[in-house]
Amino acid sequence: MSVYVYAITAATHPLELDGVAGVGDPPRQLRVVKGSSLAAVVSDAPDGLRAKRRDVLAHETVLEELMGQATVLPLRFGALAPDDQSVRDTLEERADAYQERLAALDGCAEFHLKVSCDEDVLLREVLRQSDDARRMNDEIRAGRGGQELKLALGELVAREVEARHASFGSGIVEALRPLARETKVSEAAGDDFLGASFLVERPRQQEFTAREAQLAEEYGEDFDFRIHGPLPPYSFV
Repeated sequence: MSVYVYAITAATHPLELDGVAGVGDPPRQLRVVKGSSLAAVVSDAPDGLRAKRRDVLAHETVLEELMGQATVLPLRFGALAPDDQSVRDTLEERADAYQERLAALDGCAEFHLKVSCDEDVLLREVLRQSDDARRMNDEIRAGRGGQELKLALGELVAREVEARHASFGSGIVEALRPLARETKVSEAAGDDFLGASFLVERPRQQEFTAREAQLAEEYGEDFDFRIHGPLPPYSFV
């Protein structure tokens, strides 16, 4: 039977898991695989494991319990190993790298920020501030220029919007960066122009969320700030 791996910790981690169950139906019992300096929290892996809500929540619950006791290296949902010995071998082979990451994450949690803004507001701003865009738009509204001018205006507006997104995103990240130990900007998805993760030390987490709320207020109601955390530091493992 395969082994499901939840997290890697220092061997000195309290690893108190009473009352916490693993993935599967019925939930699998958790156990600890120890190396010389590291440990891994594992369980038997259920057959046909899928990312169902029940199992994703079980995975998160294990990580939150471990994070509440000491630093962990969280594994993403679905990490499997052939058996306990394979896990133990990996702990030994990669001990230096895992210990370096544990030290880097010590006392921290991840906060993930997504930001979007009203596109209509940006389009109106481009037309107000760009002489070329305003001229093209006036010509199109007057029935001149045809499809070629419409395409040129669309390309100009797209470049201007992209530049504003980049400027907004950079400004927000730089405002929050001093409050984080590490920062990682990811490719934004959907309507968002910013997706960024911040590794924040516990004593600074209240200050960090307060600064994020202040930024949301400063940018105004046309911007949608969504902060998630504290989370297991997946982005920094």
